[in-house]
Amino acid sequence: MDELFLISVAARMLDMHPQTLRKYERLGLVRPNRTVGSMRLYSRSELARLKAIKRLVDDTGINLAGVQRLLSVADSIERIRPLMRDDTLSAREARRLTQELDALSRLLGFD
Repeated sequence: MDELFLISVAARMLDMHPQTLRKYERLGLVRPNRTVGSMRLYSRSELARLKAIKRLVDDTGINLAGVQRLLSVADSIERIRPLMRDDTLSAREARRLTQELDALSRLLGFD
């Protein structure tokens, strides 16, 4: 089972304010798990997503609307990856598609 971190711990690990994490959740950028008492719990994958969001905002100056768009693209890439295993693609086509998707992921900062 994946490790889960309370919002205070996650915020400290990412050098972010807990209120920022709450805002990102309200915007739908992250979806932390919840305890029975409704406390937010962040997985390692959510922490990685938050780190990517922070990098996009802080290092590249992209606003949150742009981040939402980029995350949608990145999520699409992840949905496409299993489709590349389709037997109807030639090995060369599949390799090329993989290279293109990998390049796009790197461009978006999700490497």
